[in-house]
Amino acid sequence: MNNSFEKNNIDYKKLGHRIKEVRLSKNLTQENIADYVGCNISHISNIENNHTKVSLNILLAIANALNTSIDYLLSEQYNNSSLALDNEILRTLKGCDDEKKLKILKIISII
Repeated sequence: MNNSFEKNNIDYKKLGHRIKEVRLSKNLTQENIADYVGCNISHISNIENNHTKVSLNILLAIANALNTSIDYLLSEQYNNSSLALDNEILRTLKGCDDEKKLKILKIISII
C-alpha cells in the first residue's frame, strides 16, 4: 500500500521544471507570473526550483497565468499523459486563425 501511495505523490521537482519550461516558452519572467498570481518573485523561483511545494490555489493561478492547464503541468506524472498533451494541443489550436490551423494540419500530415 505504501508503494502505491508513493507512486501517486506529486513530484514537485518535475512540476517546478514544467512550470519553468512553459513560462520560458511563452517568454514570460518570474515577475510576470508573480504579478498575475499575486505573490512575490522569490515564491515563484522557489516553486520552480523545488524549494517549496506549490499550493493548489497558486498552481491554478500559475496555470491561468501561463494560459495552460494543471493537467498539462502535471502530465509527465500521469500514467496516461497522452490525454493531457491532446488537451494542450487543442487549447493552443483554439487561439489560431484558420490559416494557421491549415498550416499546422499540413505539418502534422508530413510528420
